Order: sequence, then structure tokens, then C-alpha cells
Amino acid sequence: MRRGPVFFGGETMDRKRFAREENRPRAQRSLHMKSVIRLTVLAAALLLSACASSRNLDDSFADLSGNAELKSVLFSDRTHDYGDVDITLYEGRLLLTGTMPTEAGREKLIENAWKAENVKEVIDEVFIGDGTSMGQGFEDARIDNALRLKLMTDKDVVGSHYKIAVSGAVVYLLGVARSEAELDRALELARTVAGVEKVVSHVALPAPAKL
Repeated sequence: MRRGPVFFGGETMDRKRFAREENRPRAQRSLHMKSVIRLTVLAAALLLSACASSRNLDDSFADLSGNAELKSVLFSDRTHDYGDVDITLYEGRLLLTGTMPTEAGREKLIENAWKAENVKEVIDEVFIGDGTSMGQGFEDARIDNALRLKLMTDKDVVGSHYKIAVSGAVVYLLGVARSEAELDRALELARTVAGVEKVVSHVALPAPAKL
């Protein structure tokens, strides 16, 4: 007798497909889920800010392409577990956050990062240590979502010019601010999110206009 589909929270998934998903490497499954969430958030951000932002769609989708290319490189390397590493790319600047269990793994991660065609700079914020606990992972996700909402709704900040990574309650900001005043406002918004322990800025300022 043919068995019917398995139900998960109102959605159906074929048993064989579910088995294949469970057998995927943990690093690949973890990065895949993070990618789905971030793609959804980015799509919404682009729609909300397309009229007000000076950052065009080509730049945004180039970041997505670079992310996909880099992840394919990481997935092909089965010697290390990248499941607790976050990849954040903004116009060729790659921010690596999270933890790796060994220094050798961190060095391999950085080596692989430079292999992606669209990467022009690698910013290493990866620590050596145990992976993020489930509880801390939920807390980091809450902080991430709260800050994204603040940046997208604040009238003094162009939210689409910023990328966020949160690891161990530390917020990392990447992007380009229109001015020092806007950057100060973005940092203030990050510091005032409940649960944030530290804010690290890798946000660039525009080059001075030539006279």
C-alpha cells in the first residue's frame, strides 16, 4: 500500500524528500535555512525602499549571487563544519561572523572566502569556540529581526544600505551610511535593542566629494 504524504505544521513533505533533507550535512542545512530567511527579508526591504534608496537592484542581486557562489564553495569543503558561521556580503565586502571549532577551520574558511568572484574584501569576525546554543540562536534571531525593523522604519536611516549579523548577542553592521549622522543613528538603534551586549560597525562612509 502506498503511504500518503507526511504533514508538518500544515505543510506536506514526501517521505523520501524529508529523508534527503535530514541526510544533508548540518552546515549546509543551517546555512540553507538562514539563506531562506534573509532572502525573504531582503526582498521585502527592496520593495519598501526602492524609491528612496540610491542603492540599485543590480548591487543587491550581485550580493545574492556572491552569497550563493561562496556557499557553494563552502558546501564542497567537507573537512570542516561551517554550520555556525554567518556570511554577510555587501557590494563585495564579505563579513564572516560566528564560531569555528578550530583555528585550522577558520583559516580554511577565510581561504575559501577569497575564492568567490564577487568578494573584494574579507572581514574576519569569527571566534574559535563551541557552536551557538539553540537558546542563544533564538535570541540572536530576535535581536536581528528587531533591529531590521528599526532600520527599515526609521526616517533618518536608509535601511537597505545596511546588512546585519548577530552572533552571541553581538551586533555587526555592514554597509554604507550617507553621513556620520546617519551612521550614529544606526548605531544608536542597534544599541537600544533589548539584549544587545555589543555593537561592531564595519559601515563605510561615502568618500568626500572632489573639489
